[in-house]
Amino acid sequence: MKIKVYLTCSQCLLLMFAKYMIWFATPDLYVGAGRCRLSKVGAGRRPPPARVRVAVRLRPFVDGTAAAGEPPCVRGLDSCSLEIANWRNHQETLKYQFDAFYGERSSQQDIYAGSVQPILRHLLEGQNASVLAYGPTGAGKTHTMLGSPEQPGVIPRALMDLLQLTREEGGEGRPWALSVTMSYLEIYQEKVLDLLDPASGDLVIREDCRGNILIPGLTQKPITSFADFERHFLPASRNRTVGATRLNQRSSRSHAVLLVKVDQRERLAPFRQREGKLYLIDLAGSEDNRRTGNKGLRLKESGAINSSLFVLGKVVDALNQGLPRVPYRDSKLTRLLQDSLGGSAHSILIANIAPERRFYLDTVSALNFAARSKEVINRPFTNESLQLRVLAPIKLSQKELVGPSEAKRARGPEEEEIGSPEPTAAPASASQKLSPLQKLSSMDPAVLERLLSLDRLLGSQGSQGTHGLNTPRRERMVLMKTMEEKDLEIERLKMKQKELEAKVLAQEAVDPKDKENSSPAVLRPLARRTVTVAKPLKKAVVMPLQLIQEQAASPNAEIHILKKKGRKRKLESLDASEPEEKAEDCWELQISPELLAHGRQKILDLLNEGSARDLRSLQRIGQKKAQLIVGWRELHGPFSQVEDLERVEGISGKQMESFLKANILGLAACHRCDTS
Repeated sequence: MKIKVYLTCSQCLLLMFAKYMIWFATPDLYVGAGRCRLSKVGAGRRPPPARVRVAVRLRPFVDGTAAAGEPPCVRGLDSCSLEIANWRNHQETLKYQFDAFYGERSSQQDIYAGSVQPILRHLLEGQNASVLAYGPTGAGKTHTMLGSPEQPGVIPRALMDLLQLTREEGGEGRPWALSVTMSYLEIYQEKVLDLLDPASGDLVIREDCRGNILIPGLTQKPITSFADFERHFLPASRNRTVGATRLNQRSSRSHAVLLVKVDQRERLAPFRQREGKLYLIDLAGSEDNRRTGNKGLRLKESGAINSSLFVLGKVVDALNQGLPRVPYRDSKLTRLLQDSLGGSAHSILIANIAPERRFYLDTVSALNFAARSKEVINRPFTNESLQLRVLAPIKLSQKELVGPSEAKRARGPEEEEIGSPEPTAAPASASQKLSPLQKLSSMDPAVLERLLSLDRLLGSQGSQGTHGLNTPRRERMVLMKTMEEKDLEIERLKMKQKELEAKVLAQEAVDPKDKENSSPAVLRPLARRTVTVAKPLKKAVVMPLQLIQEQAASPNAEIHILKKKGRKRKLESLDASEPEEKAEDCWELQISPELLAHGRQKILDLLNEGSARDLRSLQRIGQKKAQLIVGWRELHGPFSQVEDLERVEGISGKQMESFLKANILGLAACHRCDTS
């Protein structure tokens, strides 16, 4: 018996161990629906990665170059790879693998259909997409993006297909309503300029709370057809900065960015909103000023272009190395391309290269940048939000708006006998439980919906509800009638107040004699308290103790440093009473003429006979001014009066006035102390 129990326990332990091992391997099989929802939410927080797709286009030889029999430095191997001669060893070649390679005979349609057209469908899903044309100057970037009337480029073909898609998806009967807007800008010498409105000046690049890059003040034009697009795009293209160099007669001197925004609004509940952006970017080419011959303004433009492209390479390297800081903010171009490189966009990079051997170094540099860009990982996600639900106003019948007693009186006694009484046990509807303080027909639909939801929530929890929501109908009618009476009483009091105010204003316009004969029933306004102005602080001058004692001993002396003087001030009250007069004490400075003359004479003696050290004993005279006075005295002779001190260089009129006030008073006080 004991052996049997022991074996059973061992089997149970083995079964439990196996169960837990399976649970750790596949936890979703042994958890409830709540755990599954959490795992889905967690997986949805991090969007799936999408690598930057890179396509390389090799332009044909320029007219006259191929006739010379020069062999190309680049040769395509298949639709995805190419090889280029190794400049270190001419017997070896360097091979590159990309997502697509388009040779010399590839058309504009091949490039658009093979690389650009597949990403347009992401815009209708609320995701972002971007197409960048990169390469050295003269490699054909602008031709790839714009093309010609006979061979349209990526931009016109993409806009034509995108507008067609929006018309199909946003037609009548479709769940979504779509609208398309466009903006066109250029980055010229690190300035963001609006090509649709050139007078707007330099614009700033901002980032909202959700990490989206935006440009406040950028012009947005709504477009519904390709004709609307051409009407806005063609004049704006002529505003772009171009110039002639040795390598290209119409070289782009700025980076051009066409932004197309697709807004979607759901016609039915839950009224979602989606926003997708398409960036079509024509980058300016890197330039070697030794071969382009740039001078002056062209040299400055090429410096700005090369600097922004260098920062673009640093951003790609930082993303590939996983550095904690990516230098997006080092350039306006990389700041604008933050979504395209390492952001939330489906990105396509079209690297344009040239076959001529004189472009060999530029071609190798472009291929190396394209190879590094291929490793950049983006994480596109759907830009979706919910729109606030707008409800139609609820129309209720007269029976629901009035109480049962008024409804019975309106029907009459005969209809009351025929009609069946309202069952008291029947549950009241949600609209009947609302507060009587406001009628349902005049209530905001959003507030009404929230009140109904709150009432349903209270009913589901078994609560009896609040007094406002579950007030009986008869009591509700009494409250409504009371409120109406109170409103009427308030209106009546307001009218009475306005009449009294009008009578008072009319009474004030009458003469004073008529005021005495006027009716005593007219109420006079209450007298208001007069407002007085605060007294200024009294000031006094510190004097030597000996002088104060002497003045106390002989009060009739002629020397008075401070004298109290009265001054009258008028006070005005807010009512029509007469202004009152009140005496105010103030202090003024008075000096005896004898002391004043003695002080001026002593200052003059110091100016004419004193040394620099003696002059420094005066107030407001320092080492520098004392030396200036001594030097002026040696050149021009003694001073005839104290005011001649203004002729000394470095002493202004204001300084002279403060000098006299500070020294004459002190010398006069000292002289009085000496004589006493």
